[in-house]
Amino acid sequence: MKPETITKQIFKIIPALLLVALSAFLLQGDVWTFWTWYLLALVMGVAAMPLTGRLFRRFQDRGWMFSKVTAIAVSGFLTWFLVAVKIIKFTTGTCIVVTLVCAAASLILYCREQKAGFECIPFVHLDLVYAEELLFFAAFLLWTYFAGFHPAAYGTEKFMDYGFMEAMMRSKTLPATDLWYSQGKINYYYGGQYFAVFLTKLSGAKVELTYNLMRTFVAGLAFAMPFSLVHQMVTDRLGKTGSRWKKALPSVTGILAGISVSIAGNMHYVVYGQIIPFIRKLKGEEVSSYWFPDATRYIGFNPDVEDKTIHEFPCYSFVLGDLHAHVVDIMSVLLLLGLLYAWMKKVRTAELSGESMSRKQFWKKQLLMPQLLAAGALLGMFHWTNYWDFVIYFVVTCGAALFMNIIGQKGKIRWALGVTAAQAAEILILATVIILPFTLQFDTSNMVQGIAPAQHHSLPHQLLVLWGLPGILTILFVVSLLVEKLRGAEQKSLYHLLASIRLPDLFAVLMGLCAIGLVLIPELVYVRDIYENGNARANTMFKLTYQAYIMFGMTMIYAIFRLLVIGKNKILKVLAFIGLFFFVWTCGYFGNSVHSWFGEVWKPSQYKGLNATAFLETDFPEDVNGIRWLKENISDAPVVLEANGDSYSEYERVSAMTGLPTIMGWYVHEWLWRGDLADLNAKIEEIKEIYTSTDETRVKELLENYNVSYIFVGSCERNKYGADLNNDLLKSLGEVVFQDSEYPTYIVKIN
Repeated sequence: MKPETITKQIFKIIPALLLVALSAFLLQGDVWTFWTWYLLALVMGVAAMPLTGRLFRRFQDRGWMFSKVTAIAVSGFLTWFLVAVKIIKFTTGTCIVVTLVCAAASLILYCREQKAGFECIPFVHLDLVYAEELLFFAAFLLWTYFAGFHPAAYGTEKFMDYGFMEAMMRSKTLPATDLWYSQGKINYYYGGQYFAVFLTKLSGAKVELTYNLMRTFVAGLAFAMPFSLVHQMVTDRLGKTGSRWKKALPSVTGILAGISVSIAGNMHYVVYGQIIPFIRKLKGEEVSSYWFPDATRYIGFNPDVEDKTIHEFPCYSFVLGDLHAHVVDIMSVLLLLGLLYAWMKKVRTAELSGESMSRKQFWKKQLLMPQLLAAGALLGMFHWTNYWDFVIYFVVTCGAALFMNIIGQKGKIRWALGVTAAQAAEILILATVIILPFTLQFDTSNMVQGIAPAQHHSLPHQLLVLWGLPGILTILFVVSLLVEKLRGAEQKSLYHLLASIRLPDLFAVLMGLCAIGLVLIPELVYVRDIYENGNARANTMFKLTYQAYIMFGMTMIYAIFRLLVIGKNKILKVLAFIGLFFFVWTCGYFGNSVHSWFGEVWKPSQYKGLNATAFLETDFPEDVNGIRWLKENISDAPVVLEANGDSYSEYERVSAMTGLPTIMGWYVHEWLWRGDLADLNAKIEEIKEIYTSTDETRVKELLENYNVSYIFVGSCERNKYGADLNNDLLKSLGEVVFQDSEYPTYIVKIN
């Protein structure tokens, strides 16, 4: 190797070494868990490259960044499936064995691919792979460092998310016992938290740390995966070019796409956090500071009307720190979008080859494409991770299939619709069958009461503030593309129009139109649920526009590139540049929210660590030692009684932090999951009876009915029941196995 080549390679390693050193400096003692988690994902991703490389064979990086999620999805889902049908137990050993079996199968596939002359590892584009790893590591590190300034699994729905993880860590069967309804199993989309537990078991780390690592891991992927997809789209659109600055465009655009999906805010921050305060200052008026959650609670809140809605987006989720279904599923929906583009590339390449085939060969090809089958499997998984994403991306997948079938069938609309219907049916059947172990025991009748016309509508200026920037850029891009293709075209049929559009443009159009549709649907209809009085559209708007934001994020950046670089209309170039300016301005939301929530992150000395339960020392000093005792001394999942309380409150801190089930937990959540208010209200009264009654026989009867093994008496119980709390009777029911030396908190083990 030439000396200059050696020097060049050394300089390439320097950024990686600096990032590793920086992680050790910033994360302090948590860095070992961080490194373990990163290396686990790296090794699993490499092991899955024979499969991912086959699916993404026309990507320059062979889907390198998508391979991490592929590995987690395949090995994690297979483990869950085998546990759910009671073939294996959910233990660390079985997680490791199933993962190793998947790796062995991948090795066999690799050997077959080598014999066939296919190289799944992108050796020709190792520089791109290296750059993607650096970007992912940097984004993962950034969010992990921030998490260490506010690591508590306390507030909003963190008790639920963390409690799900603790419950599954204890359980050898799935679904685990509902920590807030000891007589039933978890009746919710727990797939996201399951994957966090699966990786926790594989890594050998503690759930106190991996609760935060899982959400920062997803945040890192939410930057790196859009980078990979948009990088490939721009590369495909540019084609071969000798211009140095154009060679840099895929990387620049990919980085902007990563920022757009995972870091940027919306125009609410620009309008209400920057422009309006600036005008008020000029008028000499007093200006209050901008509160970052306002960007997600705008329609229905400003002005204040009865139609309260939610319109969150990834950056807000990553800052807030919930490990909820829609957050963890970000990595899976990005994998699906990448698969769809890879599928469309494969179909387009086959069309250009013009190969002839029999009808049997035709249907075999249409129905057995690996990307199609993989998309069906992923969509099935969405039933279990976040059902809303199944509905959304089933439509997106069918849209991609329809576009390609119209082109492939050369404008024969009936035949194209027939092929699309067959593919949709295949996807639906596959998605339904593989998730049966979940859906057969999952009761959604209490969560959804049908679809109804929207009785309230967003004000036009509100929609413009939230969605105007990506929406206008998308419309400008689509209209300019249509004008460009239709101008001078001899035939203006739908087939000739779609066939004339380059694939990256077509995929951007698909994502953009789907995103616009998702924004408009809550203005027309909504899904009825328990929040109907005052918050009718909230959940519908939340789940639909969250995915709209993700697709808009990539479409908007691609549209800016397309209008600025490829387009020739000067007016559109100016508008695209203005759009880019405002997009960059929305990124200020990131800085505002990070500072508001995490504090002075530029001071590493204020880093608190990743332990999600450390807050117990300060927020629950009376209970912390009792909770720690339970976690360290109690195995399996016996019922531990604690006082119940309202959702989003400090109640259920024992069950949430230990995963041990209690009779009744957060009221609204169990109302949503169970729907039987009479049953829930009866349980509340019987819990009160246990803590306050002087009738020993009745108390023993209730404890036996609910199979209670331990009674916890701490701060919440004393606050709720006060002087009515019958300590003498409770202590007489068994052995006091824990008594705090400083506070009156104690735990009774029932005889």
